[in-house]
Amino acid sequence: MSENVYVKRFAEIGKNDVPTAGGKGANLGEMTSAGLAVPTGFVVTSDVYRAFIAENGLAGFITDELQNAGDDEAKLLSAAAKFRERITAGNLPESVWNAVLAEYEKLGENVRVAVRSSATAEDLPDASFAGQQETYLNVRGLEQVKARILDCYASLWGGRAVVYRQKQGYGQSGIALAVVVQEMVESETAGVIFTADPVSGDRGMMQINASYGLGESVVSGRVTADTYTCTKDGYPYRSFAPKRLSAQGHSVLYGC
Repeated sequence: MSENVYVKRFAEIGKNDVPTAGGKGANLGEMTSAGLAVPTGFVVTSDVYRAFIAENGLAGFITDELQNAGDDEAKLLSAAAKFRERITAGNLPESVWNAVLAEYEKLGENVRVAVRSSATAEDLPDASFAGQQETYLNVRGLEQVKARILDCYASLWGGRAVVYRQKQGYGQSGIALAVVVQEMVESETAGVIFTADPVSGDRGMMQINASYGLGESVVSGRVTADTYTCTKDGYPYRSFAPKRLSAQGHSVLYGC
């Protein structure tokens, strides 16, 4: 396989590439193509996860353990713990690692990046897998990038993710994970936009949850975010904000 099977820049992917780039990676590609100010980065495709599993002799082991666990949640969690241990002790194939190294070095010398899980089953019509795998911030250096990629792979088998897939009726054996490697930015404020009102389902509205610093604090629930619900042309519908955010570079907040 050629290197472009392993690593794709955001400009090379779009909404139809969820099977290889995962939901997060595909959406970053869409935003890049739309001309939005997306921090530079690339996606380590789901083919790499599959190559990693094969290279480290894990495919049969995972299949056997899942069959032995069946629908028993305790056995399934025990099997998942074994998978995580084996994955973090594994090695990426040399051809894959060389492709990742080349793209990382293009971002700059020893640049700080976020290493973000991008699952191939993310935000489906009847289930949301977003946030169930790990993201690592302020990763610097080639060896740290490599380690965090393996940690992302291991998080595909985190207890919460495994139980959620079981309860939603999704198979455990056919899953895969892509990984986004993206340059860090020093954000004054950040947040999450829902493109429909999550309470009413009104697609003419959008809701913004925002706070100071990086968006990770909002996504993880570590802070109580300011909430703005607006029309899509920026007209304020309602706002719950204990303070006025200083939102330099985030004019959408002022539009609300």
